[in-house]
Amino acid sequence: MQLENDIRNIMRQKDMLLMTHLVLGYPSFEVNREMIAAMVENGVDLIEMQIPFSEPMADGPVIVKANQDALASGVTVAQCLEFAAEITSRYPIPFLFMTYYNIIFKYGEELFFQKAKALGIKGFIVPDLPPEEGENFFRLAREYDIAPVLIYAPTTSDGRMRKLAGHAGGFIYCVARLGVTGKQTIFDQGVRDYLDRCRQSTKLPLAVGFGISRKEDVDYLRGRADIAVVGSATIRLVDEKGAAAVGPFIAGLRG
Repeated sequence: MQLENDIRNIMRQKDMLLMTHLVLGYPSFEVNREMIAAMVENGVDLIEMQIPFSEPMADGPVIVKANQDALASGVTVAQCLEFAAEITSRYPIPFLFMTYYNIIFKYGEELFFQKAKALGIKGFIVPDLPPEEGENFFRLAREYDIAPVLIYAPTTSDGRMRKLAGHAGGFIYCVARLGVTGKQTIFDQGVRDYLDRCRQSTKLPLAVGFGISRKEDVDYLRGRADIAVVGSATIRLVDEKGAAAVGPFIAGLRG
């Protein structure tokens, strides 16, 4: 798929890619613009843009609040798509949509794929749609060449990892620990063993997220994964210090 090709091309130049996450419309689309500009300018390689949903079950308190506040301020799916069109035309890096399946189902699966393809979106991360319940979704993903990114967790068996890899595209998102987003992850022997299992189960690039917020975290993943994912830390930073703090933070992760 095109997203995997894009990632592998970047991997020829960097030993660790960086993917960031933001919730569309939180705290505003204007701040989203500032965040994305700072991220790209400071070397972010991919960005996942979350379309707000009322029950973001895989997310921790920081991102849940961002979803709730965005919806409370009136953010709509149509506005998110319009914003994505603007952003993908402005920056050359791959952009993905992260959301929950009900958003896509209510919009209309094929219509959503058509729209995302026209916008230049390279992948979807939909945490609540397993392959067994998404036959048409995964068919459309292949048809429209939009990578369906699937998720491993430490409790995922080796057999299940291989099955998920058979349906996935672009990369595998490896959750670094159990629970939801936002808490600091302790990178110990258990994480090393888990990432070894992830690597053995698939030929796709590996992205690791949940609790990554420091340069030391990114450095730890070198040689063990291909993409470090930073989400809650950036949103929390904007809440505390404003969008101007994003650039220095990202530069610090890169070292």
